[in-house]
Amino acid sequence: MLPAAQQLLRGCRRRWRAPQPLVLLAAPLRRESGGFLPADRLQMLCLRQTGNLRHHRRALYSTLVPSDEVTVHYKHGLPAITLTLPSRKERCQFTVKPMLMTVGAFLQDIQREDNAIEKVEVFTADGSMISSSTLMEVLLMNDFKLVINGAEYSVHPPLKDQMSTEHKLEMDDIKSMVHKLFTALHLEDHQTRRERELMQKMELLKEELLPLEQLKAGITTDVDAKTSRLLWIGLALMSTQGGALAWLTWWVYSWDIMEPVTYFITYGTAMAFYAYFVLTKQDYIYPDARDRQFLHYFHQKSKSQNFDVDQYNKLKDDLAEVEESLRRLKNPLQLRLPIEEINDKH
Repeated sequence: MLPAAQQLLRGCRRRWRAPQPLVLLAAPLRRESGGFLPADRLQMLCLRQTGNLRHHRRALYSTLVPSDEVTVHYKHGLPAITLTLPSRKERCQFTVKPMLMTVGAFLQDIQREDNAIEKVEVFTADGSMISSSTLMEVLLMNDFKLVINGAEYSVHPPLKDQMSTEHKLEMDDIKSMVHKLFTALHLEDHQTRRERELMQKMELLKEELLPLEQLKAGITTDVDAKTSRLLWIGLALMSTQGGALAWLTWWVYSWDIMEPVTYFITYGTAMAFYAYFVLTKQDYIYPDARDRQFLHYFHQKSKSQNFDVDQYNKLKDDLAEVEESLRRLKNPLQLRLPIEEINDKH
């Protein structure tokens, strides 16, 4: 080795120095015959001071996950959340279905896995509590905090690769096709099961309504007769009034005397009709007035007969709803029947 290079290396063994610029050394080379090369043909030797490798310090880093950290990674396309169970101090992995599983279901799975977990909650990065009905897909979009028995863990979900527009459209088409296949395979069973349930519910409602219908029929008969008697009494009073005015006009007094009397009777009748409108907010129309009086007598009779009008109306509404559901269930379009069969039914 050249003398200058040997001296430099010996100095590097004794102490370590910071890297310095390149040092260019010129070493004369001997010819084969023992002579030296000319000065313009000297060979240049480039050296860099690197120091003793024994004095180099290196930092040691570990790729192992700390035992108390909550991690999220995707496995076979599904997110897997790994955490440490408080009681056993063991790492446990939970695989979730983002589009089907809610935050509440995920927290229940954690509590079922370790009975020592008394309370587990999920918060956003800014401290806002996340509802149990939130889908896991929404939760894993951003960083969140998992609090287990008061211990807080910061979770940083990895960014999931965004699907391209063409891939999304293909997935939507596949989902639509799967839904159509499922509907085609299970529609008949669903229709039959739903129809059976509605028929059973309708039979139960009819059984509950039967005694009420019988009691209502008796009350309706009595009230209808009472309302009819009231109408006939009104007709009799009007006939009596007309006959009295005629007798007073032609046999007792003259028209000059009875004319003011008939005027005030007519004016009083108009005031009575106006008072009816003020009290009922309805015009005095004979069918409406009869129905109003019928309902008045009906409620009076119902209280005396212990007939629960509210329960009867509720049962009737439930029965009408069941019948409407049956009608819609048997609709040809709902059953996906052919056009010819639909036209025959109509």
